[in-house]
Amino acid sequence: MSIAMRFMLIQTYGRGDETTVPITEWSPEDIAAHIEFQQVLNEELTRLGELVGAEGLASPEAAKFVVWDGQGEPIVTDGPYTEFKELIAGYRLIDVDTIERAVEIAARISAAPGAGGAPIRHPIEVRQILSLDDADG
Repeated sequence: MSIAMRFMLIQTYGRGDETTVPITEWSPEDIAAHIEFQQVLNEELTRLGELVGAEGLASPEAAKFVVWDGQGEPIVTDGPYTEFKELIAGYRLIDVDTIERAVEIAARISAAPGAGGAPIRHPIEVRQILSLDDADG
């Protein structure tokens, strides 16, 4: 019996997807198809007991960046910085038996339909969630 592992699947925009049409330029039908794909995948992963959580993030223009040294008031600036080449769009937290399964799910997310039904091909970062026990080595 294998021990389940948690992974965060992080979807980004801007790295390796220069040919992707921005979602702001998609037709309403393409946006609806993309959202339906995400919902169906989440329902499937929930049925399999693999989905822990999934969320999309607000646009980068709504981001706040906070820096603090522990003294006085924190410095809060609006985002994004123009030098950013990629931004996090959303994530899924999954609980699966193998890294191979995590990669399989990430591949499906990367192939979600975009403009004109073409796969979006966004990079999906697969990162294992470590527990405090993992840090003890």
